Amino acid sequence: MNQAQPEAFRNPRTDPETAPVTRWSAVVLGGGDPGDAFAAAHGVNVKPLIPIHGQPMALYVLKALRASGQVSRIAYVGPTTPAIDALVDTRVTDHGTLLSNLEAGVEALGQTGLHPNERVLVVTADIPMLSATQVTDVLQNAPRDAGLVYPVVRREDCQAAYPGVKRTYATVRDGTFTGGNLFILDPALIGQFLPKLRELLDARKAPLKMAGIIGGGILFDFVTRRLTVQKLEDKVSQLLNVPARAMITSHAAIGTDVDKDADLQLAEQHLTPRA
Repeated sequence: MNQAQPEAFRNPRTDPETAPVTRWSAVVLGGGDPGDAFAAAHGVNVKPLIPIHGQPMALYVLKALRASGQVSRIAYVGPTTPAIDALVDTRVTDHGTLLSNLEAGVEALGQTGLHPNERVLVVTADIPMLSATQVTDVLQNAPRDAGLVYPVVRREDCQAAYPGVKRTYATVRDGTFTGGNLFILDPALIGQFLPKLRELLDARKAPLKMAGIIGGGILFDFVTRRLTVQKLEDKVSQLLNVPARAMITSHAAIGTDVDKDADLQLAEQHLTPRA
């Protein structure tokens, strides 16, 4: 990490001489709503195929994963192009929802066998400013004792990297953060947390139902800004029945997806045209 972090965010380190070697695979979520007006305005069916300097934005994500040297296999969920096909190991049909696509991608990796120490990096295909160095940093610093690891980015890091960028932030006692567009999971535990995660997503537009699931105490702490990330980690771990950890990263690209023209212009400014 590039900055000192509170104790709650420090990653537990395992003795490198005894720690098992982690193998990394990736599921890239490249699906989307066929009726997406943003995609249609740019002449493609789904957002990850929108071109940046003549290349689909998904291609930038795939190149970052491959160039990192950390990821051994990639399953891509969603429509592809020949250039995308050349960088992926397994193509998976878009199943219509984020969680269905996640499950299908992990299942596709499992069909060719998963190593006991294999972990899966799940990445959305709409973060084209992601770099190989950032992928490596996240994977090397991710806690090894968690079934789910979710990187978050401080608001000040987003604004320093991309002045004026507009993101959705949440404030807790430890700071103000935006969520990353990638996370790490233990594929052996996906059956434990996926049903509850579906329940949480189904309730996201029903505040009373969501409050009943999360608990009034957590909501009160959030509203009064007494909530800490460690307390939130504990609650999510309890809800999903797997150890879940938040991970602070200073890499603003991880929290900066492209979902409108202003984001697309930002990506075009920060990415070098490639032959």
